[in-house]
Amino acid sequence: MLAAALISLSCTAHAQGKPASKDALLYFIWPQNGAIIKGAFWCRFGLRNMGVTHAGDDFQNSGHHHLLIDVSEPLEPNEPIPQDKNHLHFGAGQTEARLELPPGRHTLQLVLGDAKHYPFKPPLVSDKITVTVR
Repeated sequence: MLAAALISLSCTAHAQGKPASKDALLYFIWPQNGAIIKGAFWCRFGLRNMGVTHAGDDFQNSGHHHLLIDVSEPLEPNEPIPQDKNHLHFGAGQTEARLELPPGRHTLQLVLGDAKHYPFKPPLVSDKITVTVR
């Protein structure tokens, strides 16, 4: 019974999220907000005052990138970041990705996740940008 209580406590504590550096900044290097893009493009991620590492590596003040494409609903801060066609995970520590989006307007936003894909607390997110693919 004590073991079950301790496991429950540890899961609850993790679900609350780790704190990010107070001066951390997550941003897009490319594309810029409002960019008009022809075809596939390289999306480059920037992070200041924290480190980028692999998913599963639990180093202090570090995490890995997640890219939200056309996501309007807020993330659940006590749940891992979903993984699907609109929530891309870069758990190998990537800082760029080649994207092929259908023609039209799209929103992009970065979220830094911890070793287990949970958002930091408070969540460390970039500004949401809009790009148009022709």
